Amino acid sequence: MGGVEDEEPALKRMKVSSKGLGGLSNGSSSVEPVGGSSSDLMARPLSSEGDGEVVGSRGVIKREEFVRIITKALYSLGYKKSGARLEEESGIPLHSSVVNLFMQQILDGHWDESIVTLNKIGLADENVLRAASFLILEQKFFELLDGEKVMDALKTLRTEITPLSSDSNRIRQLSSCMLSPCGQVGSSKRDIVQVRTRSKLLEELQNLLPPTVLIPEKRLEHLVEQALILQREACLFHNSLDREMSLYSDHHCGKTQIPSRTLQILEAHDDEVWYVQFSHNGKYLASASNDRSAIIWEVDMNGGVSMKHKLSGHLKSVSSVSWSPNDQELLTCGVEEAVRRWDVSTGKCLQVYEKNGPGLVSCAWFPSGKYILSGLSDKSICMWDLDGKEVESWKGQRTLKISDLEITGDGEHFLSICKDNAILFFNKETKEERFIEEEQTITSFSLSKDSRFLLANLLNQEIHLWNIEGDPKLVGKYRSHKRTRFIVRSCFGGLKQSFIASGSEDSQVYIWHRNSGDLVEALPGHSGAVNCVSWNPANPHMLASASDDRTIRIWGLKRLNVKYPPNLLRTNGVHYCNGGAELR
Repeated sequence: MGGVEDEEPALKRMKVSSKGLGGLSNGSSSVEPVGGSSSDLMARPLSSEGDGEVVGSRGVIKREEFVRIITKALYSLGYKKSGARLEEESGIPLHSSVVNLFMQQILDGHWDESIVTLNKIGLADENVLRAASFLILEQKFFELLDGEKVMDALKTLRTEITPLSSDSNRIRQLSSCMLSPCGQVGSSKRDIVQVRTRSKLLEELQNLLPPTVLIPEKRLEHLVEQALILQREACLFHNSLDREMSLYSDHHCGKTQIPSRTLQILEAHDDEVWYVQFSHNGKYLASASNDRSAIIWEVDMNGGVSMKHKLSGHLKSVSSVSWSPNDQELLTCGVEEAVRRWDVSTGKCLQVYEKNGPGLVSCAWFPSGKYILSGLSDKSICMWDLDGKEVESWKGQRTLKISDLEITGDGEHFLSICKDNAILFFNKETKEERFIEEEQTITSFSLSKDSRFLLANLLNQEIHLWNIEGDPKLVGKYRSHKRTRFIVRSCFGGLKQSFIASGSEDSQVYIWHRNSGDLVEALPGHSGAVNCVSWNPANPHMLASASDDRTIRIWGLKRLNVKYPPNLLRTNGVHYCNGGAELR
């Protein structure tokens, strides 16, 4: 591992400057009566310490709201008798008598009476009252049409609905329903009548009226889900499927969910390994090396990695790779040389992209898979079709001689380091330029899967997380890894990309919790600088790291007791590790 004074390719050995409804359930069309007698076997009313108006140890849950939401959940789950008993025993009705009457009138189709009752509920917002009245009268209109009472429907439209609505387009749509034959399949009128039943109307009214009047459907489920999500987001090690979470205890994952055990050591490269990247489907891994080759590795059903193709043809060191959107092709970029496109299934070179004079220093695919983008050593960026024809070029300082290149998921923007401390965010259609500016020199960057966030590795041994939606905002910082002379790359990863991983010059792999910024793991094992890491997008428990020690390590879970048969312990440049020990 040489220093900056060594005569090595610029992309690896760079010297960087130090500057700088209650009864409504399962389609029910009636409201369960509230009546019933109490029983000595029933549970006593909820009690609380001190103030009887609240429950819970912290006094923040209002008793009446709590009981009403539980009652609502019982009705929604189909436990109507239990819901009614809770109302009786607690003395807290789910709804007032006026609201119960209103809901029953809706389900019975007593439209005029329901409008009168709606006005008795005491809604403070006149706009909500008008909107609810419109929904009710619209349902009345449709049912009159469905019953062939065309003149009554017309009267409702003219004298009741129209005065309530300022939406002339909606009034025209309702008028057009009267022109459609009643028996015509697919008519607008028939379609709308079929879509909205009275139960559906009541659900829409629940969403419209204040929750103090009509408690929203599944309110208790929503609160519980919200609590689980908050626990998950606060868990430093959460890296498993949500179905594994339980209501019986507070959620907490151990470090066993983090890939921290070396499962395999891949040793097919003859020199330093500078770059590694999993395919989008997680079935392949590509690596690039100072030995002027790239390798396509295949990931089997059990997570084992084996060599598929060794790609030779570059005249200089291979600095980076890029997978096509469908993972059927791979780009490899030589240091200030050429970009080559390969067929993943056969390992055959399909096309070479190069220009007279400047060499290519970076590459990326457009999401359509029809074009590629490359950065050149003359600081321009070029767009090519697959056959090697130059389609468009952007001159000027669009990229540095040493630069990463990314394209957003919509294909509208590309990102490149355009000067020591700035990343260009360029709209290729409008030519609009925005900049992500740092106080320190940027050595590398990577883009999140959703194209909303960016990681920037800096000269001062920090990694910065930027939200690039709208105006860029710095939202996170990660420290502890070492970087003094070489380019070290980081990545997003884990379940829902909840973690940040990075290489380091101290031969370790570092993992942080994305939201908190806390360091989760520092993984020893390599004997040289770790240049690049890649987290399998299809397997949150699989991580790869590339090092100056000429190896790639595949990391998995410690709790996996994977045992490989003796004849597989050393095959095709791959070492398998049992119990975390390396087999040499």
